[in-house]
Amino acid sequence: MDAQGRGRAGDFDPADQWVFDPNTGNYELRLDHSAEQSTPPAQRRASSRRGNPAEEGTRRRREVPPQRGRRAAGGRGAPPPASSRRKPKAKAEGKRKALYWTGGVMAFVLVAGCTGAYFLYQHFNGNLSTVDIGNAGSGAIGDGPMNILVLGTDVRTGKGNQGYGDPGSVGHADTTILFHVSEDRTNATALSIPRDMVTDIPDCPTKQKDGSTKVVPATPESRFNTSLGQGGRDPGCTMRTVKKLTGLEIDHFMMADFNAVKTLSTAVGGVEVCLGKDIDDPKSHLKLSKGKHNIQGDDALAFVRTRHGLEFESDLDRIKLQQQFLSSMIRKMKSSGTLSSPKKLWDLGNAATKALTVDTGIGSVDKLTDLAQSLSKVNLKNITFTTLPVVDNPTEEVASTVVVDEAKADPLFAMMKQDVSLTEVKKKQQAAKDRQAAKLKGAKADPADVRVKVLNGSGEFGAAQETVDWMQNTEQMRRSSNGGNASGNLPKTTLEYAPNQADQARRLADSMGLPASAMKEGTEDAEPLAQMTLTLGADFKGAGTPLSAPTKAPEGVQKVGADKEVCAK
Repeated sequence: MDAQGRGRAGDFDPADQWVFDPNTGNYELRLDHSAEQSTPPAQRRASSRRGNPAEEGTRRRREVPPQRGRRAAGGRGAPPPASSRRKPKAKAEGKRKALYWTGGVMAFVLVAGCTGAYFLYQHFNGNLSTVDIGNAGSGAIGDGPMNILVLGTDVRTGKGNQGYGDPGSVGHADTTILFHVSEDRTNATALSIPRDMVTDIPDCPTKQKDGSTKVVPATPESRFNTSLGQGGRDPGCTMRTVKKLTGLEIDHFMMADFNAVKTLSTAVGGVEVCLGKDIDDPKSHLKLSKGKHNIQGDDALAFVRTRHGLEFESDLDRIKLQQQFLSSMIRKMKSSGTLSSPKKLWDLGNAATKALTVDTGIGSVDKLTDLAQSLSKVNLKNITFTTLPVVDNPTEEVASTVVVDEAKADPLFAMMKQDVSLTEVKKKQQAAKDRQAAKLKGAKADPADVRVKVLNGSGEFGAAQETVDWMQNTEQMRRSSNGGNASGNLPKTTLEYAPNQADQARRLADSMGLPASAMKEGTEDAEPLAQMTLTLGADFKGAGTPLSAPTKAPEGVQKVGADKEVCAK
């Protein structure tokens, strides 16, 4: 500012230019001051007398908007609202010239080692980097269940990524978290996948710069972290690998590098972490004493990368640190003044969009905004961090890799597929689920009295006949029949029945292990000899294999709530 308090040309902090627009009733962030700077003072004063909203907004940007029914500051001489003299601007023009602060805007933040996802504004579109992953992701941003793969690459190229060894490396999937959000948005599960886990990496079609497609061949029994970067693999390859591993459809990915965790942790003013013992790791350059610390920049990066200073010096220990860092970041975003501070939001948006690479399905701020609005509905208390259960690789004398512990992992995958929370949900929401589960309680018909027609909507050839054979020969349900193919493939199995067939439905659900969500009761009673209709969906894994998920995680599965403070050892 000059001696008279006037702003010099170009001397504007965008984060400090929030003003109230009487046309919309919202706050706006004025980004284009070039017209104001080039207009002579006399003309600007005349324009102000005519009610120019941009000029009036700039003069009032530090004022509290007047309360309804009270005269604005300035008494009798205060001009009437601009809306009485000018028509509201077109929506498209408003998007070009202002960012709207609509009171209570939520930023849902994910930072996993070196990753992040933010509620952002259109001004930052130019910062985003995108990757065309073809059909590796669903592209959905709707109201259904959502699976987002959050990736941190250890690439050694680009700004802020040098000086950490392995110069010029194209990177790996150094940090991977599968973030699953339930369809009703009551809970979410963040599943960390160990980078040193041995798994099968499938064929991967990748888009080339000239528009052609190159298929990177499959590599069985490989380290999971080679699913990204190596051999030209893009994030879509990691998505395909995770889908093959878990059976979950992955919708989108978000990826960032080393520099992301440095810039993002700084943008929020540091992240509080806690250590149960002193750590001095010369390899990651982390040196912190026991207790709580507020870290940012290089210290934050060292914290999420260290493992040699931990109890077992393993990647599994490092995952716990990364989960603690992420939990603390989310808590800070939810509880601090970040969401109500235009400057902090601006700094965070700039840092996030410059650090973030996403799939083209969410490759604009508008799409990220839609996604974040949906994700922000999840209560912090109902976000659970867990790690894919693994055991030491039995083929190695000195284990340096791990393999999936299928006995614990399969029930965990089933819980995620059926939106079963690893934490308690609100009583009201739990009561609704209890009412749904009540459909499975009550008297069950004798197997010989169960009448059901089976349709195949699973996409698997012969599934309906396989199920009928199992019903008749194993379960003694002789009145079952094959109804052929359904009108189309379905994601989940359903059982349609009438109220007077409820006892038959409960018997069939008990035999097949159907979840309560599969039970679709009609409103009118059926004829005495009418059949129920069982339509097999993509979740059908074979006759006799239960479809319902466990209600609790297997014993020994590590989990911690995002609202809990944990001191790592």
